[in-house]
Order: sequence, then C-alpha cells, then structure tokens
Amino acid sequence: MVDVVISGTGLYVPEDKITNEELVIAYNQHADQFNTEHKADIDAGLMPAKQHSSAEFIEKASGIRQRHLVDVEGVMDLDRMMSKMPPGGHGDRDTPCFQAAMGLAAANMALEQAGLDPADIDQIVCTSAVMQRSFPAIGIEVQHFLGTSGSAFDMVMGCSSATYGLIAGVNAIKSGAANRVLMVNPEIFSTMVNFRDRDSHFIFGDIATAVVLERADLAKGDDQWLVHGTKQSTQFSDNIRSNYGPMTRIDDGTLFRDDMFFVQEGRKVFKELLPLVTSFISKQLDDADMAVSDLSRMWLHQANINMNMYAAKKLLGRDPEPGEAPTVLENYGNTAGAGSIVAFHHHRDDLTKGDKGLICSFGAGYSIGSLMVEKL
Repeated sequence: MVDVVISGTGLYVPEDKITNEELVIAYNQHADQFNTEHKADIDAGLMPAKQHSSAEFIEKASGIRQRHLVDVEGVMDLDRMMSKMPPGGHGDRDTPCFQAAMGLAAANMALEQAGLDPADIDQIVCTSAVMQRSFPAIGIEVQHFLGTSGSAFDMVMGCSSATYGLIAGVNAIKSGAANRVLMVNPEIFSTMVNFRDRDSHFIFGDIATAVVLERADLAKGDDQWLVHGTKQSTQFSDNIRSNYGPMTRIDDGTLFRDDMFFVQEGRKVFKELLPLVTSFISKQLDDADMAVSDLSRMWLHQANINMNMYAAKKLLGRDPEPGEAPTVLENYGNTAGAGSIVAFHHHRDDLTKGDKGLICSFGAGYSIGSLMVEKL
C-alpha cells in the first residue's frame, strides 16, 4: 500500500484589506441612500427600510474583524459595490490571470517548504468555490506558468473545494497515476458577494492556499504529515446557492438579481449541516478505531465562529480548549474552500511526532470532506 504525505503548504494573501468598521461605512451609506430613494414606498409599507450594520454586530455574528479582498476600491464605491478586475486579470500567453497568479504565489511557497522544484510535480488540481472562467482551465494556466509536467485540471466544490482537491490528489498517488500532486486553491469568493445585503456583506475574504502531496517514500521535506485516511460525502441542498452561470448572459434582466450573488438560508444551514458534519466526523473516527480524544487538533472549515465552536463542542462533549480547534476568522473572514487549509498552515508548528489531527471542510451542496493526518 502506498502511503501519502503532506509535505508543504503555501499561502497568498491579497494586499487589499478591509476592516469591519470600513465595510460598515460603505454599507450604511448605501442603506441611507436606498431609504431616501424609496421613502414613499417604505412609508406606504410596500417595502422595508434597510437597517444599519455595525462592526460589533459583524464580530458577534461571525467572529470576523477584517478580511482581504482582490479589490477594495470597487467594493467601497457606492455606485458599484463590487470588486473591479485587478490588473492583468484576463490573462494571456505572457501574463497569468489574477486567479492563476494567486495560485502560483501560494504554490511556490508550498514547493519551497517541501524542498521541491516545479518539475517534480506530476499533477495539479486547481480547486475553488468560484472559477474566474470555465476554460481554458485555471489549473492548466498554473501548470504553464509554474513549469510542471503531467496534467492539470479544475474542480469546483463550494466550501469543500480544497479538501476535495486534496482527496483527489491522494487517490491519484495511491492509484499510481502520480507521485507528487500539487493542490492549488485560489479563492476569490468576494466577487460573488452582494455587498448591499446586510446579512452577508461581511462574510467572505479572498486568499489562495496550496498543498504538496507526495508518496511517503519520496518525500524529503522537514515537515511531513501522513494521510491516514480520507472521507467525503454529499447531500443535495440549495440553502447555500448562487444562480449565476453560463445562462445568465442569455436570461434577460438577471445580472443584478439577488440570486446571482451568494445567497444562503443561514438558520437552515446551521440546523441541517452541522449535525451532518458531526455525525460524519464521528463515523470517520469510528472507522479508524479512534476516539475524538486521540486528535490533538481539528482544523475545521472557517464558516463563522458559532458554527466552528458548535461543531467542536458537539464532538468533544465540552468546550474546546485553546488550540484544539483553532480559528483564523478574525483576520481572514470566511475564505470559502480555503479555511481549513489556512488554519492548518498557521496552526501546526507546535505539534510533535505522533500527534494526529483532522482537516475538515463543509459547505454548499451540502458537501463534507476531511483528511486524517499524523505528524511524522
């Protein structure tokens, strides 16, 4: 049986950053503008007035204080309130598109940590909740500019994108299709956010992660994590959704319709998805003949602080101790598929040989994916 290890991780963080306080300024100005423009209908009871947001409300609801975006200027522009295309964003033979450029930066960091050159990689899995375009594949563009051989492909799996990409890489190595796989995960989900919606304008940030997977007998990096097992599951739900897609351009009047942005039924998601997640993890532990107490750390999907703490408490049967289920929400926000990888990247250096952990993500679909790992 071929063993697979994680031997390197990388992170790219966009320069543009916006705090809750700054984001609230733009939203509240929009709310005032909306209420003034629709005063007659609001006074007549034909539509509700938009309520102000606050930094305190955002932090209490999500645990988020700031987030990085591919573009802040466009988000703060009241006439636009959405990102603008960064320079070089369309990509060409000489310049990578901005999503590929994000992936390349994270990939180079991961390769350096693993002690590898691009030529050592056999396959690239580029996975994200939102792709900048359908074709050519962003993964093939990353392959081109990075200089790897073999194959590359794209995968879209909502907030489980990174773990599903890692599982695909593990399976490729175990099957003999590749010796080394690079998972790149450039998340640009802020481009799908309705910044005019009080309930969701603050949730998402942008980031890119990358992870190197290798056959254990080939790995030479200083920080290796044996993948003990993987598990994935899906169950259909449209409680987290966007109807934006190829048909939008031929469906008149849809471009700025609310359902073209990220939409969720938050209470339904909390009630339905979290029991699925905790049951899923418990079953994975049972199948591995392990107890949750055998885990030194859980790197969970970074949805919001309340979901993370609920899942950790349900699994542990108590409030988690500091470090048992670390969060990165405060500085990055919800980074879609990247969240659990960002947590793993930042919160593993203190663990020692033999320590075990779980990298788990969950979200739209519903989808859940996880990897059980052990420090070597």
